[in-house]
Amino acid sequence: MRYTLSALVGATALAIGLVAGPARAGEAGIIVYNAQHESLGKAWAEGFTKETGIKVTLRNGGDSDFSNQIVAEGAASPADVFLTENSPAMVLVENAGLFAPVEADTLAQVPQDYQAASGKWVGVAARSTVFAYNTTKLKTEQLPKSVLDLADPSWKGRWAASPSGADFQAIVSALLQLKGEAATADWLKAMKENFTAYKGNSTVMKAVNAGEIEGGVIYHYYYFGDQAKTGENSKNVALHYFKNQDPGAFVSVSGGGVLASSKHQKEAQAFLKWVTGKGGQAVLKNGNSFEYAVGKGAESNPKLVPLADLQAPKVDATTLNSKKVTDLMTAAGLL
Repeated sequence: MRYTLSALVGATALAIGLVAGPARAGEAGIIVYNAQHESLGKAWAEGFTKETGIKVTLRNGGDSDFSNQIVAEGAASPADVFLTENSPAMVLVENAGLFAPVEADTLAQVPQDYQAASGKWVGVAARSTVFAYNTTKLKTEQLPKSVLDLADPSWKGRWAASPSGADFQAIVSALLQLKGEAATADWLKAMKENFTAYKGNSTVMKAVNAGEIEGGVIYHYYYFGDQAKTGENSKNVALHYFKNQDPGAFVSVSGGGVLASSKHQKEAQAFLKWVTGKGGQAVLKNGNSFEYAVGKGAESNPKLVPLADLQAPKVDATTLNSKKVTDLMTAAGLL
């Protein structure tokens, strides 16, 4: 199956107002372009409003949709804050010069590994790459030692991914940074020969659970989220963490930034400070998103493998190249 990148979200972005209608300047409210999961964005917005009284309007969409929309809107963007699932979307907006500097007090709440060196955006959460596999079809000794092993012909027809999504493209961005263009192009070419395409990580996991495919490259939280509910889409699934600084152990940073064009700078900066602080990071520990907390001293959900134990490769999230990745994936016939 073949999928294309989403078009600009434009006016189709779903507006979810936590108050009636869009915020107006006199109300000191803010508009957040939320490319994070809707439930997590809502929990952050409601927690912030409850604590500060500042009204929030969420508009929900995808990483690449919103990043391209912000670039197209430029200084006329109505957004005050941009939240993403993966960092390449933040880099696109940063490179267009559309972010205001994040306040120092906010940056101080997050380790430098999870923020832009420029200080223009900051990490708000993180997610780990995993190989989700069907426990009735694969034994632990049969699992790939590296994500690069999936390029071997022995894996032909045995694994899956969702190449059209920003999640998988962020993983490929890390591979590009770690191994270079030639190695990445070769791996993508082999991927085209070996894998089965599904649309969405949850769909990949369902296919693995049903035995349609032996394994798939996804992010960790899909499994934990399903397990916390009925477990019906993950009862036959286990997660394999590549570790050993492998490209398949990549940890993707979810970012947050304040638009330079925002007319509510004080309120927007306060929102970002709250999300990266104790209140916002506690939502990650106690909520149902199962994403990693990244704030200094913040604890993640106890069901998760600790971030420090993932042995993730050192990746500069501020230089992940989304355009080059989509070019390479298109050339390989994956998009």
